[in-house]
Amino acid sequence: MSTLDFNLQEFLVPGVEPDDVPTLWALVRARPLVDTFITLFRGGEEEVFIRLHVLREIGARADHPRWLPEELRRHFSYIETIKLETVLKRLRENGLMVFGEDGTYQFSDAGRNAVAAVAALLRFGENEDAELGFLTTQLAGMQATGTLTPEMLQHLLAKLNALTASFEDAIASGSEFRILDARSRLSGNVRWLEKGTQILRSLLSDTEEITPDVARTAHAIGLAQSRLARVDAAFQRALNKIESQRVTLGASGVSSSDAISWLRGLDIRRIASLSDGAMGAGPRTQFVAGGHELLDRAESALSEEVRQMEADATLPPSEDAPIDQPNESEDLSLLLRLSEKLAGIPTSSPAQKLILGGGFGPASYRLSLLSLLGNEEAQADGPVADLTQMPYDLMLESYLVEVMEDEVSHISAGSVVRRG
Repeated sequence: MSTLDFNLQEFLVPGVEPDDVPTLWALVRARPLVDTFITLFRGGEEEVFIRLHVLREIGARADHPRWLPEELRRHFSYIETIKLETVLKRLRENGLMVFGEDGTYQFSDAGRNAVAAVAALLRFGENEDAELGFLTTQLAGMQATGTLTPEMLQHLLAKLNALTASFEDAIASGSEFRILDARSRLSGNVRWLEKGTQILRSLLSDTEEITPDVARTAHAIGLAQSRLARVDAAFQRALNKIESQRVTLGASGVSSSDAISWLRGLDIRRIASLSDGAMGAGPRTQFVAGGHELLDRAESALSEEVRQMEADATLPPSEDAPIDQPNESEDLSLLLRLSEKLAGIPTSSPAQKLILGGGFGPASYRLSLLSLLGNEEAQADGPVADLTQMPYDLMLESYLVEVMEDEVSHISAGSVVRRG
């Protein structure tokens, strides 16, 4: 089969040939390999699944790679006979399997490579990023065999940048559940990030064997991995801010996050049923005014004098401008006393001890200030910025402790810990 018996010229502008585009011509030259995947994935979804299943089962028998037709029919007895013969015929005619002179089936090189590639993708866990894991393993294999290409490094760099952008979007959303999902995704891929770091260190240690393009992309990958390593701290800061704003529903111990989590676990029909009777189908107008009030309103609306007064657009008489009064200074006494208490903590202190006192308002104000500890974005001058740069961190737990005094029912358990 010629490499140009399919018409690519229909997709190109006049005067441009396929070999004028190097990346396209590389695909044309690799057409047998591309045809292998076309054979696997062309057709209906059910056909693709059965085709992949048959190939994986045939490839799983490594000690006897050749199959007699009777062995195939016995092994796949749960597949309808005519359907099985159709699958085998398609695989044989498209070069994924070979029917030898001895009357047995066996894999072709292209078929085994295709199944091996699919098997590598299927081996990753549910909480892992299959693309990141696959790219890292491919990178490790190519680096070990000396066949590493800039294209493979570019794919890995693009994946790392995409992960960083998705994590930043989760933090910017302010959604506790999006942040938790993103943090779980990051935790599931830590081993691939560590493996990629090891590969890059080994690659960059031998500068004489790599090209400038590979070295430049490898350095960019290292920077992207460093950004991902700092994302977990940003997750924790965002969760601390959300924790400081969490609302407890009365004295029940149930928070707004618990309510949202419960709603997220319900079926959409169940959620719809909860709103039955809670909202009206349309506005319900009720007149509570008596007849005398309505008559007064009607008289004023019909009065010519009232309409003239409403239409009068003359300016009011001029007055002397008031003397500027100095702005009232902000009361920072609570902030300054909190900073003094923090400075006196040698190692750690219960957060409850620092927060409570003076009622609900001062307590919530102190909690909001403590949530800013370790915030690297606070670069402004002043007492608030001084407090955020103090060497302490607010560590909150996932449960509440009972207070029931000083206008506070419950408070998140936690402590303020000195760094280092």
